[in-house]
Amino acid sequence: MSLDPSPAPAIELVGIDKKFGPVHANKNINLTIAKGSIHGIIGENGAGKSTLMSIIYGFYQADQGQIRINGKPIVIRDSQAAISNGIGMVHQHFMLVENFTVLENVVLGVEGGALLGRDAARARGELERLQKDYGLEVDLDAIVEDLPVGAQQRVEILKALYRGADILILDEPTGVLTPAEADHLFNVLRVLRDQGKTILLITHKLREIMAITDAVSVMRRGEMVATRATAETTVEELAELMVGRRVLLHVEKGEAKPGPVLLSVKNLTVKDGRGVKMVDNVSFDVRAGEIVGIAGVAGNGQSELLEAIAGIRKPSSGKILIDGQPVAELDAARRRELGLAHIPEDRHHMGLVLKFEEYENSILGYHRDQRYGSGAFLDLEAIRKDAEDKIAKYDIRPPNPRLKTANFSGGNQQKIVVAREIERDPKLLIVGQPTRGVDVGAIEFIHRRIIETRDAGKAVLLVSVELDEIRSLSDRILVMFAGKIVGEKTSEAGEQTLGLMMAGIAA
Repeated sequence: MSLDPSPAPAIELVGIDKKFGPVHANKNINLTIAKGSIHGIIGENGAGKSTLMSIIYGFYQADQGQIRINGKPIVIRDSQAAISNGIGMVHQHFMLVENFTVLENVVLGVEGGALLGRDAARARGELERLQKDYGLEVDLDAIVEDLPVGAQQRVEILKALYRGADILILDEPTGVLTPAEADHLFNVLRVLRDQGKTILLITHKLREIMAITDAVSVMRRGEMVATRATAETTVEELAELMVGRRVLLHVEKGEAKPGPVLLSVKNLTVKDGRGVKMVDNVSFDVRAGEIVGIAGVAGNGQSELLEAIAGIRKPSSGKILIDGQPVAELDAARRRELGLAHIPEDRHHMGLVLKFEEYENSILGYHRDQRYGSGAFLDLEAIRKDAEDKIAKYDIRPPNPRLKTANFSGGNQQKIVVAREIERDPKLLIVGQPTRGVDVGAIEFIHRRIIETRDAGKAVLLVSVELDEIRSLSDRILVMFAGKIVGEKTSEAGEQTLGLMMAGIAA
């Protein structure tokens, strides 16, 4: 397929510039998106991708510059203006009313009486046509909360198409999908492209860029640094363009040398506030000197399992032993004293206090340690010196322990949490989504630290929705589905095999 943008590109950005106070989020961005193509946009955290997409979709207005759609200059003052100009956006977190049907969600806001009588039938007919044309099969009468996440995403795409979108922006669309669901999405995107739609794909997964896009543009520190025809580039070149240096994309690790059991989970059941079993009679061990990964689509009990082990959530039944000692009745602080360290899945809500300065977050959970003071008095000089040492060792940028944590990028915020937990020299490290929302350079660094922790004889329990991450880091892989461990595989297991298990199709 030709990527020649003439005579009229679907989107043309000319000199787009945007500042938020002292932060120059987009710097003189020029970008051309060919009509009927799939165009990837990649870059590190804070590179300006989200700001740029928000300008195209009308959430923000550029300070200067011009947007042209199909060759015509337009002003997009809000999302309604974007929709009226044929632009739709599928957000990473779906914008659906969960207790409405698919039909009700799709026509919500544009129905004009379409939920009643003859107009409802007209809307249904149009949606059935869109489903047939683009392979977006989903039961129009199903309640959205009853649908698997892949089907919910198809509802979002149907919403955009129903509103007349010729240009679709997808933000990290595979973050919550199984491999099979991701493959289905890619097939849908190819059909959309082949029928003349234009797709902008925002993702940090370089393999997906190579698999699905026709062209890819790279942003770094607010600037557009390169655009490549996908067929003429490599994963290695794209990573280097994103970070500004050569990046090691493959985890290098030797053979595991498992020692004694440091974590033992026996018949563990955890219920949520409604009494629903989120973890259902789960048992497994993790040994010193090994990484055990738990693979699964988000929402299948992994989060509740980690919280129960960490002491944040009380189990309904079962046992948790750390180095042979039962801890199910102990609080999180006592478990830390026994050698447990926890890198939580959500750094903003469970790992950091964003209003605190970096040095304050660097001891969070360990502030009663005698090295940081005695009684009610903290030794601020000792704490700041400790923070400076971690900043240097973990390459946290900017290297300022007095900076508010909210002002660090996502990757550097994650490094603050990783440094705090790993530098405690724990016996057992439990890690949730270690590289969620983290750029390529920080991913490389965090992966290396996790491997070093294993090689130092520690036990590591890893939860991640990124199957590549699970396969490359883990020595053994447990798969969770609907709160149960449905199987165990080695790191040599194929993506398709693990994907079927994650979907509950195979054990």
